[in-house]
Order: sequence, then structure tokens, then C-alpha cells
Amino acid sequence: MNDTVLRGGTVWQDERGMVNADVVIADGRITEIASSGTGQAANIVDVTGLTVLPGAIDAHIHLGHGTDISRPRVPIDAITETGAAARGGVTSLIPYILSAEPYTDVFEEIVAVTESGARIDFGFHFVIATEAQLAEVAMLCQKGSPTAKLFMNIRGDEGKRLGLPGTNDGFLFRLLERLAQNGGMLCPHPENIEVAWVLRDRVMAQPEAERDTLAAWNATRPPFVEAEALSRAAYFGRVTGTPVHGVHTSSGEALAAAVQQRAAGSDVSIETCIQYLTQDTDSDIGAMGKVNPPLRAPTDRDALWAGIDSGQIDTIATDHIHRPRSSKDGGIWAAQPGFPGLDTFLPALLTEARKRDIGLEKVLPLVSRNPARRMGFTNKGHLAAGMDADIAVLDLNASFTVDNADLATDAGYSTLHGQTMTAKTVHTMSRGNFVLRDGALTDTSIGQGRYVARTLGQVE
Repeated sequence: MNDTVLRGGTVWQDERGMVNADVVIADGRITEIASSGTGQAANIVDVTGLTVLPGAIDAHIHLGHGTDISRPRVPIDAITETGAAARGGVTSLIPYILSAEPYTDVFEEIVAVTESGARIDFGFHFVIATEAQLAEVAMLCQKGSPTAKLFMNIRGDEGKRLGLPGTNDGFLFRLLERLAQNGGMLCPHPENIEVAWVLRDRVMAQPEAERDTLAAWNATRPPFVEAEALSRAAYFGRVTGTPVHGVHTSSGEALAAAVQQRAAGSDVSIETCIQYLTQDTDSDIGAMGKVNPPLRAPTDRDALWAGIDSGQIDTIATDHIHRPRSSKDGGIWAAQPGFPGLDTFLPALLTEARKRDIGLEKVLPLVSRNPARRMGFTNKGHLAAGMDADIAVLDLNASFTVDNADLATDAGYSTLHGQTMTAKTVHTMSRGNFVLRDGALTDTSIGQGRYVARTLGQVE
């Protein structure tokens, strides 16, 4: 007898769209997408009136500890944030691990700490910033973490707040070569910080009232500094034969630069993040909205949605950072960049898509099948027999108001506080186990998540 059947829902399938069907699950895998009402299992869960989706894969988060975003330190770091993920319909994560020290001696420790608390499966990206870490690229790829990050904006002492040394384009080029040799991919943070320093000084010379705004922060690191750096990384990737994943693309100009490089032959995929699709410099959130790259003008937000509609954008993520609300104290210039977004990921995305009359067929692959393919999650990303039963069940006819008091993230706040969502996560399953059931997190899900070793280019 099969373990569980989700009966009576409307099920998303990439090839067919929405179909009335039952999802039959056994031993953590989907065994059948059966005709509605025919699926058999020991445990029948009625999802009539609900929409059954492949769980979202968030390939860009920072899983840290307190104000430190470098890595999880204790199991609770994973417990809270994977709980937030489940609330947002997310069933797999890939956090960025950040350090100036070598990774060889701590790799297994980081995996163990995360597995001790994680409610859902995960992989890792590792930030490469030193010669010792560059020498570890082959090891990281062999252990199933073939995606590496370089902060192109960290030059001179720019990385001091993160404890990272400065790098340069020579290091970027050698990292690309090393990744190409080992089946890896670069995920660059693209900003030309040397130009941004010039612009920052000009903005800081303005009257205080004019420079403590989201628009002023945008002016210190405007779209062209992002576009130039992303174009440079993708071009070097073409020279070295290395795939590049353009993370947190925030502007129409950067999107156009990536599309141009792709047309020229670069293997470049384009990620944007939920904040750039739902908020902009006109949003009334003040220093809470400080992030790098910055929130952009409304026209950039429109350009990104046009990129989704046209198929230019490949994936959507959160860039979730769970520093506490106090990290935003002191105005734009003192606030730490980044904010949480996991709790509301799918509800916010589907709410905004509906406002813009963008169909599910345009957005769902960008949070499921596309990141699975690009990031090497072999058994995840769509609903079909043999795939992991990673499932998000949403009510697309429910509305709720985002409330800071009702979040799972330990950051304790959302930049969407007070906004109304028109889709709500009801159930989330990871490998057939309920992480979220009837809107509540399950205690039994703590520690069930596992590190998933990834190999690029093997997911059809």
C-alpha cells in the first residue's frame, strides 16, 4: 500500500499545465499522477479546491547565525529558516557559505549542523575569496557543491565587514578556469565597486534628507555598475568555457547585458529575486529595504516582469538574509544590507504575477524545474513519477495580511509587513513528509532535511 495520496486537487505539470489529478506518494517519491479520485494510499489527504505545485527551489539564500551571515552555527539556525521556507512553499535551498578560511576542515561540520535542524533538503554554494579556497574548488565540486560565488564588488577593504579580502579580475579569471576544469559554475555578485565608490561620495555630499532614502542608495550603485560587471563575468565565462549564473539581477540594464552576452555565446543564466519584483525605490519601507544590488526604480521592476513574460529570466530566488531587525537601525547608511523573504516567497510571487496578468506557466518553472536543472538537483523540480515528493499545496483563492508577529524566520520582520497576499501556503511536503500541515509547521520535520550532492548538466 502506498503511503499518501493528495486527492482532489488541481495539479501543475510542466507539459500539461493544470490538471485535476491525485498525487500518489510512497517512500519519499511520487509513484503516480493518477486520475482524480482514483489514487490509493494508506493516508488520504483531501486537497479539494487547492492547487498542488512542485515545491519551490530557492537557489540563493544566506543561512547564518544572529548577525553573522557566513554559515549556520547551531541547529536552530536551520530549524527556523527552513521553517520559513516551508511557509513560503520552498522545499529545497542552496545557501551561500562565506569565509576567509579554507573549507576542507569545516565542510562536514557545516553539513552536520545544517542537517541537525533542516526541515527540507539543501545544497551549498561556497564563496571563493582566497588562494587557499581557490585550491579547494576541485574538492568542493567532488563533494557535490559545484557552484561557487565571487563577490566582484569586494576590492580593497570593501569586504572588511564580511571578513573577506579584496580580489581582482585576475582572480576572477583563474576561478572561472578552475571551475571549468571541474564541472563547476560561477555565481558572481556583479557590481563595479570602484565606480560605485565615486558615486557614493557624490551622493554623500548631498543634504542629509536627500541621501537617507532608497532612491539615494540606488544612486550609489546604479544599474550600469551591475550591468557592466555581469557582462564582464559572462564574457570571461565564454572565454574560459565556464557557465555563469547571474544572481539577483535587479535592473533592466543588467538583464539586457546578460541577454546580450547569451546571444554572443556565453552560457549565462539569469536569476532575479522576489524583492525586485515586488518592491522598488517608491516603496515606503525605508532602511529595511537596503540591499545590494539596491531596490531599483519602478521602471526596472517593470522590465524584470517583462523579462519573465518573454522568457529571458530563468530563475527567481529570495536572497534571504535573517539578520535581526536591529541590523537595520541607524538609517540607510548604517543599516546592514539584505532582509528575509522566505516566509512569503510563493504567496508574494503569485500575488504580484496575478496583478500583472502573468500566468502560472510563466512563473512556476522559474522556481521549480529551471533551478533544478541549472543547479543539478536531479530528482527535484517537477511533479512526475520517480521524482522526490517535494510539494507545495496552495490556496489560490485565500488572502492574508503579512504580519511580523506571524513569521517563522528568526529575523522577526518582513519588508512586506501589512501587505495583502492573494495566495496562501496550506501544506508543504519534503520527500513525502509534511513540513507544513494546514498552515502549521510540524515538529517531526526538524532534522529530516539532507544535504544533496549536485552534479551540473545531468538534469533533463
